Amino acid sequence: MLRDDINNALKEAMKAKDERGVSTLRMVNATLKNADIEARGAGKPALGDADVLSILQKMIKQRQESVELYQKGGRDDLVRQEQQEIAIISGYLPRQMSDDELKAAIAAVVKDTGAASIKDMGRVMAALKERYAGKMDFAKAGGLVKGQLTG
Repeated sequence: MLRDDINNALKEAMKAKDERGVSTLRMVNATLKNADIEARGAGKPALGDADVLSILQKMIKQRQESVELYQKGGRDDLVRQEQQEIAIISGYLPRQMSDDELKAAIAAVVKDTGAASIKDMGRVMAALKERYAGKMDFAKAGGLVKGQLTG
C-alpha cells in the first residue's frame, strides 16, 4: 500500500537525518490519519490508495497556491520550503498524463459515455476520476471537457 511506502520513507528520512523529509512525511501521515478519522466518523471504510492519492494531490495543490503567494510577498525562503515539500509528496503520485494523453483520454471517455452536451459533463468527469485517479489534473481536464462538449 501507499501508506507503507510513506512510512518506510519516513523511517529512512529519520535515519538520514533529513529534516525536511521527516517533517513533510509526518505532515502527510497526520493528514491521512485525520482523513481516516473523518471517514470512520461518517461510517465509511478506511481510506484506500485512490483516496490517499486524492489527498496527496490536494496537499500539492495547497502548496502550489502557497508558492504563488510567497512569491508575490518576496519570501524566497518559504517558496523553497514549499517546493521541497511538493517534490517529496509528488514522489508518491503516479506519473501525470501529458496534455496529448489527457486529450486522448477525454475523447475516449466522451465517446464511451455518449456525452453530447454540457449537461453530460458530470458523467464524463466521474468516469475520468474513476479511470484515471491520481494520473490526471482534473482541474485542467474539466476545462478541456467543457470545451469539447460545448464546441
